[in-house]
Amino acid sequence: MKELLIRCSSLGKIMTEPKSKSDGILSIGAKTYIRELAAQEIFGVDFEVSSKQMEKGILVEEQSIQLLNRVRGLNLSKNKERRTDGFLTGECDLFEAERRRGRDIKSVWSLATLPITELDCQDKGYEWQCRGYMKLWDADEWSVDYVMVDTPDDLIGYENMTQHLVSHIPEHHRLTSWVIKRDAEKEALINERVKAAREYMREVISEFDRTHTLGDVIRFVDPEASATPSAPTPATPKAPAIEATAISF
Repeated sequence: MKELLIRCSSLGKIMTEPKSKSDGILSIGAKTYIRELAAQEIFGVDFEVSSKQMEKGILVEEQSIQLLNRVRGLNLSKNKERRTDGFLTGECDLFEAERRRGRDIKSVWSLATLPITELDCQDKGYEWQCRGYMKLWDADEWSVDYVMVDTPDDLIGYENMTQHLVSHIPEHHRLTSWVIKRDAEKEALINERVKAAREYMREVISEFDRTHTLGDVIRFVDPEASATPSAPTPATPKAPAIEATAISF
């Protein structure tokens, strides 16, 4: 088995805090996620999840990047490099090497899901994703940029069109950013959690191997068919028939 590397996009799943000391360093939710990773490793299948929201993010990514560039006065292009440091693996969206700053584009589904304040932006999963990227790219800060562009017609379905067709709204009103600063202590915690995740995954796979070993084949045997045939029982001689005789008195 290859050494487990946690994707930055999933890092938040193992960074949740345990509810009690008896849970150990990993929370119940983290262990559930690791068992899912173990199942993918055992069966050699990536349990991909798809949705209209995710599909939109893929389809309009370049449009969102260009809107960000126009509003923030940047000239960034999509990053295509994947990095790993022995604990994490990730492929960030945008990186400004001169400023040691990265950006993660979130193309939101509709106006109803567009954060309008920094408080609305804050999300633990996204925070840990960005901390993972900062660790891999040795960046000082990372921002999550929520961008709203038109939703492709074939994805809208029966939803309210006014929440999805937004080109008439000024671009700077359709971009909200949240900046996260680097934290050395939290990065050290990442390494601890990944080590614990690896140990737990080994335990899960070991348990699977132990409980799914093909043992002796148990066959169903018909007890009547397998009984040793016994010698035929001699037929009991029939008593002679007694004829009734009518007697007159």
